[in-house]
Amino acid sequence: MQSRIRDVRKAKGLTLADVAERCKPKTTAQTIGRLETGTRVLSLIWINRIADALGVDSSDLVALPDQQYLPVAAVLHDDGTHGPAKEERIMVPNIGGNMVGMRIAAATGEYRRGDELWMEQLQPDSYASALNLDVLVPRPGGRFIFGRLLGREGGKLHILPLEAGARQQVVADPAWIAKAVRLVRAL
Repeated sequence: MQSRIRDVRKAKGLTLADVAERCKPKTTAQTIGRLETGTRVLSLIWINRIADALGVDSSDLVALPDQQYLPVAAVLHDDGTHGPAKEERIMVPNIGGNMVGMRIAAATGEYRRGDELWMEQLQPDSYASALNLDVLVPRPGGRFIFGRLLGREGGKLHILPLEAGARQQVVADPAWIAKAVRLVRAL
C-alpha cells in the first residue's frame, strides 16, 4: 500500500516533528518519516493516528492506483512567488461515501454564486466536530437549513443562517448533518 502522508503533511505545511507531536500518543519524527517512505509497515492503527494528527480522513492518506495529482508550478511566499525548490504535487482529494455536495446559486455570507461545497455527512454522535462551522441540516419535506452551527443542547441544534439579519434557527433531532470541508470556486 502506498501512502500519501508526505503529500498531505506538506500541503498542510507541517514538518515530520509537527506530525509526531500531534499524534496521540506522541511519537518521533523518525517514525513518521519511516512510515512516509515505506521503510516501516503502515498499519491501519498508524493510518488512523496520523490522519487524526493531520486533521484529515484516513482515506485521504492512502494512494489509489488511479489517483490524480496536479504538479505545483509555483509557491506563494511572504517575499513573492517562486518555483518550488523540488518537485511538489497537490493531491486531488478522495471522495468518500459520506460526502455530499451543495451548489451555491445565490451569493450568501462569504459564498459566491457558482461556488460548490464539498460536505462531510455526520451522524448525531459526531455533531460536535462541526461546532462553529457551516453545516447543511435536513428538514421535513425535502427542505434544508444552511448556516453556522452555534451549539447543541440536548437533541436540538442551534443554527445561524448566513443571510444578513437572519435569526437563529433551532432544529430538533436531525437524522444527519453535513459540515462544509472544501470550497470549490471558479475564478
